Amino acid sequence: MATTVETTAPAVARDAVPTPPPRRRRGAPWLALVPFFAYAVICLGLPTWALFYEATRRTDPVTHATSFTMANITDSWQGFYLDSMWGSIKLSLVSAVISVVVGTVAGYAIITSRSHLLRQIVLSASGVMANFGGIPLAFCFVATVGTAGEVTNLVHKVYPTFALDTFSGLVLVYPYFLVPLMVLVIVPSLEGLKAQWREAARNLGASTWQFWRLIGIPVLTPSVLGGFVLTFGGAFAAYATARALTSGTVPLITLRIASVLSGNVLAGQENIGAAMALDMIAVCGLVMAIYLPLRRRSARWLES
Repeated sequence: MATTVETTAPAVARDAVPTPPPRRRRGAPWLALVPFFAYAVICLGLPTWALFYEATRRTDPVTHATSFTMANITDSWQGFYLDSMWGSIKLSLVSAVISVVVGTVAGYAIITSRSHLLRQIVLSASGVMANFGGIPLAFCFVATVGTAGEVTNLVHKVYPTFALDTFSGLVLVYPYFLVPLMVLVIVPSLEGLKAQWREAARNLGASTWQFWRLIGIPVLTPSVLGGFVLTFGGAFAAYATARALTSGTVPLITLRIASVLSGNVLAGQENIGAAMALDMIAVCGLVMAIYLPLRRRSARWLES
């Protein structure tokens, strides 16, 4: 009997020893990001470095000697180049404000609509119109509004100096593809407003205005600001629509870069177009730096 105990005890002890969990390779998750980083370096990093290299080079018109200088970048923030930058920023701000207001109201109307078919149609149309820009959009507005049509005459009663080939005309055209973009951005956030929050607020005696002031608006603010930043960036980088409508008469940074690349530049300033493109990258980088934290904060609220 004692022999049986002695032989089984070690077996029980061996079974009681827990097996260690399998070791995870620390570098394995990062290997999945290698293609992304390779894409970012090749398609984003190298072009940005090339722009910086060209923007810091200047050729003397007399000696034809090439030197590295920051004069191109300095000149890109002066004179009519600066006017073009401010023109693009002003147009982007006005278009973004209009798009945010109209898009948010339209998104709320879609969410509260009882027609599922209408909702799907509007969202599908928004996905199409958000990518409908450039020369086709300019042609549609020229064919529809024109310069002496009934729509133009009605607008002239309110805004006598309105014309499609002016700053006000671009303000009318740009929201056509920015409002659908805002709808696509704000609808998921509006869907994230839980019905339990509204019911809890109503049970506690809160009015509709108090619900929106204390709960709805604070939750949606990051998404609305994020949509504003996104529509601002879309308007800031647009080129073909403005080029087709205005033929370069409105001072915009994208049109100025195209003019420089066409050879309309002073001697010795051939690389100032690269400097202006670098300025645009800096502005867009700042826009994205604002957008990403806002989007992350909104996601935390809506997932809680």
